[in-house]
Amino acid sequence: MSLIQRTSDTSTERSFGEGDSLKLVPLWSIILAVIVFAGVMYVFNHAPPPHRRPGSLPMGLIFSYTTATALASYVLLIGYISRDVKRRNMSAALWMLVAVGMPGGIGAVVYFLLRQPILMRCPHCTTELAASVHFCPQCQFQLAPVCGQCFRGTQITDVYCAQCGHDLAEDHAPARLRAFSD
Repeated sequence: MSLIQRTSDTSTERSFGEGDSLKLVPLWSIILAVIVFAGVMYVFNHAPPPHRRPGSLPMGLIFSYTTATALASYVLLIGYISRDVKRRNMSAALWMLVAVGMPGGIGAVVYFLLRQPILMRCPHCTTELAASVHFCPQCQFQLAPVCGQCFRGTQITDVYCAQCGHDLAEDHAPARLRAFSD
């Protein structure tokens, strides 16, 4: 197996939360955000105003664009929360009620402050673990590469530990965690 195949195999083993946060925004939320943006722009710019002063058009456009963008972003945020709450095994109905019900976006801030960590299962014993652990506490299965000297996490492509400078090739990591071999 060549070096390119090994690195491509290890890159496909990423878990779903490392860089795919934007993929969590559902299609209904995107469509609703576009409708909200267009609707707010229409209401502010095409509805007959009670009185319009000369020269107020630029400020009116800026205000309508800012308001439409803020409301559309809030709709996208609610869509993200609706998917993220399920990924973290939390009560979807409760957190959607908190996120939508609290005024001024405070509910979304509360959600991001109190959300649970993403859990994964150990492939060896199926114990639920936080995604940041390197070893399973039940069966000692190595989930991620670590330095054999300081036991801090390393990248799978590192040759030396970034913390202590230890040669990682001396650690004899499991084959599934090695990207390069001599």
